[in-house]
Amino acid sequence: MLGTYYYHEILRKTVIGFGTLFNNIKIVHKNENGSDASVMKVPIAYGPIQKFLARIEQQPDLASKQTLTLPRLSFEMTGIQYDPSRKTGVVQTFKTSKTDGTPLKVYMPVPYNVTFELNIMSKLNEDSLQIIEQILPYFQPAINITVDLIQSIGEKKDIPIVLESINFQDNYSGGFDERRVLLHTLTFTAKTHLFGPIASSTEGLIKKVQVDYSMNSERRREMRYTVTPKALEDYNNDGSITPADDPLVEYGDNFGFNETTSFFQDYKDYSPSQGTDVEV
Repeated sequence: MLGTYYYHEILRKTVIGFGTLFNNIKIVHKNENGSDASVMKVPIAYGPIQKFLARIEQQPDLASKQTLTLPRLSFEMTGIQYDPSRKTGVVQTFKTSKTDGTPLKVYMPVPYNVTFELNIMSKLNEDSLQIIEQILPYFQPAINITVDLIQSIGEKKDIPIVLESINFQDNYSGGFDERRVLLHTLTFTAKTHLFGPIASSTEGLIKKVQVDYSMNSERRREMRYTVTPKALEDYNNDGSITPADDPLVEYGDNFGFNETTSFFQDYKDYSPSQGTDVEV
């Protein structure tokens, strides 16, 4: 129900997972003999590119010790959009449980696409090319990251990160004593899922199916066919789960159904309101 408080931190985890992809990129400057002169890990931060460009413009002095270090990476979430191509049933639910065995009812997740921009800022074209070549080969055009969407129920999903486009801009203007900024912008789409509230309830769980048959119009029933899931044998009346006798058998491995057939020659019928057979 709308207004019920819950917060699974799914969008936050998606942002963190995206940024983690690019937190170990390095550039190498070489000497004339081909040996490594310097190795630098490229810093990355969350924020709009305008903020970093404004800071560079406010500190144009190349000799200043407080200027913004280039190259560097920045990224930000730029949009969230519903993905109808991955739509599931609106009211469809699935059953799961907490780590303590409490049964839960969860609505199917809703597919959303989260768009990101990754900005590569550098003053040397060679630095930008080194960074780009360490990124592009992994996207063909997507790479999957595993995100623990809801830790309480162990719900993990592989989220595809799709590379959509690459743009280049040379923000060079002014004299030779001013800083030059080469800017490459990579646009990505993360195909994630958003979950609604999780209810600690077994409401809607089908525990038994019963059908009465009759080939004689004078009798209400002649045969009753009953089916119950074997998985319910693990559950106690209070909703907790009884451990399996075999330590190698985990919860949920007790698949299948118990089927029974009964025959009658009376004139009774089953009353759902009373939960028993009554005279008709």
